[in-house]
Amino acid sequence: MSTTILHMDLDTFFVSCERLLDTRLMKRPLLVGGLGDRGVVAACSYETRRFGVHSGMSMKVARRLCPEATVIKGNAGTYMKFSDNVTEIIKESVPVFEKASVDEFYADLSGMDRFFGCYKYASELRQRILQETGLPISFGLSKNKVVSKVATGEAKPNNQMMIDLGYEREFLAPLSIRKLPSVGEKTYGLLSNMGVTTIRTLQELPLEMMESGFGAHGRTIWMRAHGLDNPPLVPFHERKSISSERTYGKDTIDMDKLETTLVAMAENLAYQLRRGQKMTGCVSVKIRYSDFQTYTKQKRIPYTSADHILIPLVRELFHTLYQRRMLIRLVGVNYSHIVGGHYQIDLFEDSDKRLDLYQAMDKIRNRFGESALMRASALGARTIGRGGNPFDGKPPILLAHRQQ
Repeated sequence: MSTTILHMDLDTFFVSCERLLDTRLMKRPLLVGGLGDRGVVAACSYETRRFGVHSGMSMKVARRLCPEATVIKGNAGTYMKFSDNVTEIIKESVPVFEKASVDEFYADLSGMDRFFGCYKYASELRQRILQETGLPISFGLSKNKVVSKVATGEAKPNNQMMIDLGYEREFLAPLSIRKLPSVGEKTYGLLSNMGVTTIRTLQELPLEMMESGFGAHGRTIWMRAHGLDNPPLVPFHERKSISSERTYGKDTIDMDKLETTLVAMAENLAYQLRRGQKMTGCVSVKIRYSDFQTYTKQKRIPYTSADHILIPLVRELFHTLYQRRMLIRLVGVNYSHIVGGHYQIDLFEDSDKRLDLYQAMDKIRNRFGESALMRASALGARTIGRGGNPFDGKPPILLAHRQQ
């Protein structure tokens, strides 16, 4: 039995959410993202794209290209609620689905053509989402995830497309190689230098040539160009790391400000670990100087989720890393090598009093929110929080901030 994979993508998702909240924004050029000069465009309406604006670009540049655009900071919590509404509709309508990002979904409809007709069923599902949420959504339907995703891109905005079995190669041939998932700017540049700009040209290259030039990645690209790659659906996303970053509105060398931000990040991420019953075995700190030079330093540690271990380590890594005495643009903290489990008591250093303190602090945060309780050394930082459980199997909302 052949597979049938449905790919659904909410069109300009953040923009659509804002327009539902305020109908005055309909058909007006709209940008969602950071408001400052260092802000980034998280989403942009189709009205702004004819001016050259795209998501992922600097907000300062976007404003210059389209000065009449309305700029909104946006709210991640609001977008998650809209996304969850769509997720619930899809969950109760299909047997197996994958939420690839806050605005992107895959569903396996294999075998359903016996009863409903897959294209008809997908069309009815799309209409239901439109009617119940008011959010425009497009879909692509084919035998695998890759071709369906490309078909969705070609169907946009607010439309649908099906690629019949056996016509995948023909459908892909005239498109730019940039339309293939996994072909980024670097790979595109290398292929362009070889004279490969369309998928048709790529299809004509021998597999051995792609493997010799790009290794295993070359084989994947070649398979996708022929519509043969069949990556599986991933119903649950297991987080391998959690992180937090802060870009300052103005470059700084204020050590108190930098340490306050790092402590707030380390404390919040440690709470996320304990809430998800996880522990980290590797801590890393990142800094980006005003000249955009970026450095990271990490350290492997015994698995833990305790503030009194992680916060001093983050401070230590930062002081080891910060050597140039130059203004800093960005700082970040990352916990990786995550495993399930609770913090293990150190018989020589820990006490019942300390463990009771952690439980009481986390109980308050669980009830009143992440920022309800903070260490005094972290109070100077701007609000740092995730607004959700990073270990609930859902993809991070930042995955929606991609170039559209």
